Amino acid sequence: MIAVDTNVLVHAHRKDSVWHDAAKSCVRGLAEGTEPWAIPWPCVHEFLAIVTHPRIYTPPTSIENAIVQVEAWSESPGLVFLAETSEHLIHIRDAMVAGRVAGARVHDARVAVICLEHGISELWTADRDFGRFPQLKIRNPLIG
Repeated sequence: MIAVDTNVLVHAHRKDSVWHDAAKSCVRGLAEGTEPWAIPWPCVHEFLAIVTHPRIYTPPTSIENAIVQVEAWSESPGLVFLAETSEHLIHIRDAMVAGRVAGARVHDARVAVICLEHGISELWTADRDFGRFPQLKIRNPLIG
């Protein structure tokens, strides 16, 4: 199963992004496909925080429209939202120690661990920091 990271979701949503067309096509392909796909809950939260932030986008997406976007994705029959498992503390500790993760990269570790806990085969992201977690296959679907 493929999981989608925040940055791909943001690019798919924001028409003013240079990566909009590519990201929208990728997400649409998953949403309209027959295979299951996933979005980790922390990526949903981060998506909402980014697209509605007035210092990041002028104008920002309204919270109502941002929620409508998430609701539209949730209508995809194959979409699964991923959350932490009961073993998350053990897994996040191991990932943080192995990847020498601290500070803002803790969020990436959280997303990576959630994906690994759910057997995600590939995370689609434009963020190279996920390379700290070699057990998770990553792919940037926005570049050829």
